[in-house]
Amino acid sequence: MNNQDFWHSVLSIIDEGFTAEGLSKLESYAEQFITQRLVYKRFSPAEQYGCAAGGTTHVIASLLAGAETSANSDAAPDVSDFKREVQRGAQQADRIEQWARKVGCWTECVEDALPRMLGEQIAEGGEAKVYDHGATLIKAIGLDYFIQPILALDRISLHNSYFPETALTVLGFGRTADGDFKIVVEQPFIEGTHMSDNEIALFAENIGFKLINPRNWTFATPEIYLSDLHDENVIRSKEGNIFVVDCDIRINTPSLHCGGTRDLTTEVEIIKD
Repeated sequence: MNNQDFWHSVLSIIDEGFTAEGLSKLESYAEQFITQRLVYKRFSPAEQYGCAAGGTTHVIASLLAGAETSANSDAAPDVSDFKREVQRGAQQADRIEQWARKVGCWTECVEDALPRMLGEQIAEGGEAKVYDHGATLIKAIGLDYFIQPILALDRISLHNSYFPETALTVLGFGRTADGDFKIVVEQPFIEGTHMSDNEIALFAENIGFKLINPRNWTFATPEIYLSDLHDENVIRSKEGNIFVVDCDIRINTPSLHCGGTRDLTTEVEIIKD
């Protein structure tokens, strides 16, 4: 199976409405992805491992979001880049929803359901609501910063690769009463103290990132864009270990204007046994 055959297979599974046979194929593709017999060239090997660390649900959703259609590539020339991005985002969210409903990882009206299941909401940021779940946190992450689910799913993969101590596991998906798409994830709870901007900058530089813009806590390498690294998102434990619990992390493409050199390919390679 080559790249074209693989994506044709995924699109057929979608078009056929996620039959039992189609769901079985997706599980098989996820297993090949996790064992890196299916190489996803969007990521480095370590980043693909980070995607796998998010769980099978995360892997399958990433593949569903990555499947392009003729409607994606043949949009009318007068459609703006932003409108095209919104259309792609809506299509990706719809197909993930169809699949999640089939396999039972879909939550209706997440802002009502999660408090009933988990209890108190303990925090709310620009894109996520956070719920107390004992030794872990449950987060309902929106698409406010990303528009397209594939980019939000990338963020989870990259976070898990670069900050595995606070890895995010994807539990499922849902929508709010207003119809906003959400990714529901679980993350270890870290207790500690906040760090100063200077301490965070030193930490980021020590792991290879260059400070780009101190006003919005943005750092970068040619491959990775890392932002929103402020004092509420980086914690020092009582043992002195540093944990990044939240950040805006992306594949650094030239369009981000931070010296990025990568592209957002969805090409795959199947490694033959």
